[in-house]
Amino acid sequence: MDYELIGIIVLWTFLFGYVIVASIDFGAGFFNFYSAATGRKDHINSIIQRYLSPVWEVTNVFLVFFFVGIVGFFPTTAYYYGTALLIPGSISIILLAIRGSYYAFHHYGDKGSLWYQFLYGATGLLIPASLSVVLTLSEGGFIQADNGDVWLDYGALFTSTYSWAVVFLAIVSVLFISACFLTVYAAKANDDNAFTLLRKYALFWSGPTILASFLVFWALKVHNLEHFANTLDLSWMFILSLLCFIGAVYLIWKKKYMDWSFVLVIFQFGFAFYGYGASHMPYLLYPYLTVSDAVVNSVMAQALVWAFIAGLLVLLPSVYLLLRLFLFDKDYVQGKK
Repeated sequence: MDYELIGIIVLWTFLFGYVIVASIDFGAGFFNFYSAATGRKDHINSIIQRYLSPVWEVTNVFLVFFFVGIVGFFPTTAYYYGTALLIPGSISIILLAIRGSYYAFHHYGDKGSLWYQFLYGATGLLIPASLSVVLTLSEGGFIQADNGDVWLDYGALFTSTYSWAVVFLAIVSVLFISACFLTVYAAKANDDNAFTLLRKYALFWSGPTILASFLVFWALKVHNLEHFANTLDLSWMFILSLLCFIGAVYLIWKKKYMDWSFVLVIFQFGFAFYGYGASHMPYLLYPYLTVSDAVVNSVMAQALVWAFIAGLLVLLPSVYLLLRLFLFDKDYVQGKK
C-alpha cells in the first residue's frame, strides 16, 4: 500500500477544510470592517458575530493538523521549507496572533473600536496572502539549495508574475467564499438587509475570482510548463470547477436554492484544489523533493496514516455538530438565543 499517497491525500483534505472554514472567517473580518467604515455596520454586524462566536476557536485546528502531518509524514520538507519560510512564516504567525487578540479585545474591550476592526479586517486579507507563499514556492525557482545550504531568492519571489497571481487569487477567493456563505446565512436568518448587501458582495467578488483563476493558469504556464501540462491532463476537474462556479453565481443571482449555491462553491474550490494537488504530484517542491523521496519509513508512515485518518473522522463530525447545533439552529441563526 502506498502510504505516502494516502498520507498526502489526508493532509490535503485537512488543508482544504482549512481553506473553506478560514476563508469564511477571514472574509467576514474584512466585510465587518468595510461595513463599519462605510456606515453599514448595522446591516451585517449581527450576522457576522453570530457566525464567529462558536466557530473562530476551531478554525486553526485544520491548519495545525496539516503542518504537524506534513512534517511527520515528510520530514525532509522541514529542511527545505523551514529555512526558506522563516521570515514569511513568522509574518503569518504574527498576523494570526493579532487576529486572535481581536476576539479578546472585542469581547472584553471596546466593541466599537474601528481600529480593532481594521486590524481584524486587514489580517483577514494578509494571512491568506502570506500563507499562499507556500504554494508559490512549491513550484520551484524560488528556493535555492547548494552544498547543504538552503535559501529563499526574494528577488525572484517578488518579481514573479506567478507569485503575485497566487496572492491575488488567495485574497479574492477568501472574499468570494465568505460572501457566498454569509449570504446563505443571512437568508436563513431572514435578515433582508444583510442578505441584500452580502448578495451584492458575493456577485461582485465572483468576477475577480474567476479572473484570478485564469491569471494563475497563464502564469503557471510561464513559470512551470511541466506542471501546467499536468493540469491539462486533468482539465475535466477544472472544467467541473468552472461549471460549479457558474451554477453557484446563477443561484445567488436568482435568489434560489441558497443552500445549494454554497454547496456548489465548495465543489468549485474542491475540484480546483484537488486538481491542482493531483497535477502537482509527485513533487512536494520542484525539482528537489518528491513524495517518495521525502516520506518517513514505512512503519511510521502506516501509524501516521491511521492516526490522521482517525483525527479526520473525529474532526469532521465535530464540525458537523457545531454547524447543526449552533450555526444552523433556527433560533440561534435568527438571534433568538
